[in-house]
Amino acid sequence: FLDGIKYSFTNSQGYGDYKFIGLKNYIALFQDNRVGHAYLFTFLIAILITVLINVIALFLSVLLNSKIAFKNGFRAIFFIPYTLSVLVIGYVFKYIFMNPLPELGKALGIKWLSTSLLTNEQLSWIPIVFLAVWQGIAYSVLIYLAGLQTIDDEIYEAAAIDGVNAWQKFWKITFPLIGPFFTINLVLSMKNALGTFDQVVALTEGGPNSSTETVTYLIWKGGLTGGEYAYQTANAVLFFIVLAIIAFVQLRISRSQ
Repeated sequence: FLDGIKYSFTNSQGYGDYKFIGLKNYIALFQDNRVGHAYLFTFLIAILITVLINVIALFLSVLLNSKIAFKNGFRAIFFIPYTLSVLVIGYVFKYIFMNPLPELGKALGIKWLSTSLLTNEQLSWIPIVFLAVWQGIAYSVLIYLAGLQTIDDEIYEAAAIDGVNAWQKFWKITFPLIGPFFTINLVLSMKNALGTFDQVVALTEGGPNSSTETVTYLIWKGGLTGGEYAYQTANAVLFFIVLAIIAFVQLRISRSQ
């Protein structure tokens, strides 16, 4: 970690001699449109992924915690995506978005779906978000289920006697009592979403026209294969600071509620 900070103040290419250049890398980062786009894209999809994961996972966990048949089997099924390699399943989804889905779009007469979303500069973010949400829901469901099982059934029984409807039961009883679990899921899902990398590698490789480059992908591509070792190391240090600030703010807001 300390070496990374040191190299961010140099002109190192990752090998050979180097010299210290002060804050030049950091100043250049704030003037680089490609870096700015990567940060904006990362934050936008991270917010979307975090919201979708928590809304869908909370809905599913409430269903899976209710009195339904085969709920243990359903819990296992919903957890399967989390056990799969992101890269491996990413290439499977790449095939789906490149072949069967466009054919389905043509058959249904849906113009925007008739060509691969992966080659559409305006819509190429959709497969990345879809894969991240599809795989991220599993772990969040597990955490929410753990929270729901800590709630005493007698609370619900007392509420039923008072004539509380299903929505009031969820909003006034269930959600407040699983507040700590919601905080954990919010922080973890946001952290994972901000670090979106494997999905980009498997699906778009940052394209088309660099439109789906996330910060982590840009750091890897530019730093390890693009001859920008010190420059992208500075980007990594900056991104670490941003992540730390976001996590701190999330925790402060959650604790104050």
